[in-house]
Amino acid sequence: MSIQIILIIILAYIVIIGTLNDKLFHIQSDIALVFFSSLLSFLLLIIRAVFPMEPLQNVIAALGNFGFREYLMDGMLCFMLFAGASKVNMGKFKTNLRPICLLAFVSTVLSSFLYGGLMYLAALLFKLPLDFWTCVLLGCVVSPTDPIAATGILNKIGLSKNVCSVIENESLFNDGTGVTLFIFVRSVITHSSESNVGVLLAKEILGAAFVAFAVSFLLFRLVRISRDPIRNILIAVLDVFLVYIICEHFGFSGVLASVICGFYFSYEMDRIRRLETVVDPHDFYDHFWEILEGILNAALFVMIGLVVLGTPLSKYILIIAPVSLTALLISRAGGVSISTVLTGHNIPGNYNLPEFVALMTWSALKGGLSLALALETEEYLPGPVYEIFLNVAFVTIFFTVLVQGLTVRRVYGGLEKHKAKRLSRPAGRISK
Repeated sequence: MSIQIILIIILAYIVIIGTLNDKLFHIQSDIALVFFSSLLSFLLLIIRAVFPMEPLQNVIAALGNFGFREYLMDGMLCFMLFAGASKVNMGKFKTNLRPICLLAFVSTVLSSFLYGGLMYLAALLFKLPLDFWTCVLLGCVVSPTDPIAATGILNKIGLSKNVCSVIENESLFNDGTGVTLFIFVRSVITHSSESNVGVLLAKEILGAAFVAFAVSFLLFRLVRISRDPIRNILIAVLDVFLVYIICEHFGFSGVLASVICGFYFSYEMDRIRRLETVVDPHDFYDHFWEILEGILNAALFVMIGLVVLGTPLSKYILIIAPVSLTALLISRAGGVSISTVLTGHNIPGNYNLPEFVALMTWSALKGGLSLALALETEEYLPGPVYEIFLNVAFVTIFFTVLVQGLTVRRVYGGLEKHKAKRLSRPAGRISK
């Protein structure tokens, strides 16, 4: 099936689901796309089972195997990360730098290993074909919170700007940590030479930062002498694409580099606007990235639903679904707890430790990156283990986006009421 037909189907999904949701269901738009695209995919699977006609089988097979991992990792992801980073409030980012860094790096590593340990215990108990390092690799797949899901959903539920800044920025940076840790654990499993995690982390992170700053600095000189907003957009597109390609070629983190590029251009564009009154009078630059992010967000959530068509169902699904979700919540809470303790008493949003851990655990949505990493394991994992990885990735994405995404507003409201009561108690005693 040609790429044009795939794009037509994706756009049709987006338009039809969006229209029906606006008229009938009124669910948050990104969640509606995941839910109804997955539902339509399950209906297609039922139709394929009932009517085993070869043309229909070929069409459904093509929809489920259209190259999601390549499309996300080699095309879509860098622009989505750049767009998300471009909207970051730099003042809030500086204020919350310590908790963001601890959550993005320490919490992701701890969560991955804690998840792996819990899954390994379950594997021993239920006789699953998973060894310890394979379980840790699975933790690397599901532990990083997804920046695309975070920026696409959490911005629309009424979170305070301070807390939203922590969640967004953690999501943007912990993907680089997750991908780096994934590469390290993969090298242990496949017995490759990249087994020194310190060297690997330095290479991935420092190399990405150097390339991102160097290329962005050079290309932004062109923005400074340009007075054409459209050309500035093209320079930004060139920057993120060029940086991502260079980083991937040299083995650096293209994911992290894309985020740094977005931060750099956002910071420099703000400086230009403060110095000159007329640079982009119609805000073409900001509108372009906002529109592009919305389109790519919608396409990604539909694609996640379509990939279900090509996903085999593991015979262990009834075991791994509840076990993996339990391990996910426990490991996320554990990683956030330790990272938050290391931040000291200055917890964002005036929360106490249990409140902050509850919010950060329940708002940790997963998305396309987890699925892309799971798909990448097909090359070196046995068939039954690969099926477990895919099934766990889908269960995790669907649970976090559909269940947590639909209820996080209510959880946030409950935590705010609890915080208000807690903060009012000392004042009440004093007044007496």
